[in-house]
Amino acid sequence: MISPIFKTPHISVAPRPKAAPAHKTLYNLRFIPVHRGHALTALPPCPKCNSEYTYEDGTQLVCPECAHEWKAGESAENSDDARVIKDSVGNLLQDGDTITVIKDLKVKGSSLVVKVGTKVKNIRLVDGDHDIDCKIDGIGAMKLKSEFVRKV
Repeated sequence: MISPIFKTPHISVAPRPKAAPAHKTLYNLRFIPVHRGHALTALPPCPKCNSEYTYEDGTQLVCPECAHEWKAGESAENSDDARVIKDSVGNLLQDGDTITVIKDLKVKGSSLVVKVGTKVKNIRLVDGDHDIDCKIDGIGAMKLKSEFVRKV
């Protein structure tokens, strides 16, 4: 048929190709990930929040709800909650302990120095590379690394 406006024949559009069958795609209709033909439904729940929506990320398992990461064979007792912090000589540190500084420590951003033998009371253990959160007389709130202190 010829179009009256342009006087050219209408071009018919080829039909769209059919979608690939669901069994050949990476995800099926329920969005269950498929790996080598088997659905990954046997993942353990998160040991921290008991969420069932965990997934693998390389060699670790990850919980998207609380952002907790752990190794596949690791149990709940070996998680970050049971982290052990030791001082420079190997004594176990706990919240509320009294410690002494074993090395002169320069305070970043100021000319102050925490001298050897400075006693720090009532420490608090925190996560991160600086394990100890404390208040030092004359200086104020500081974070210290456990390798520079000794338990009294």
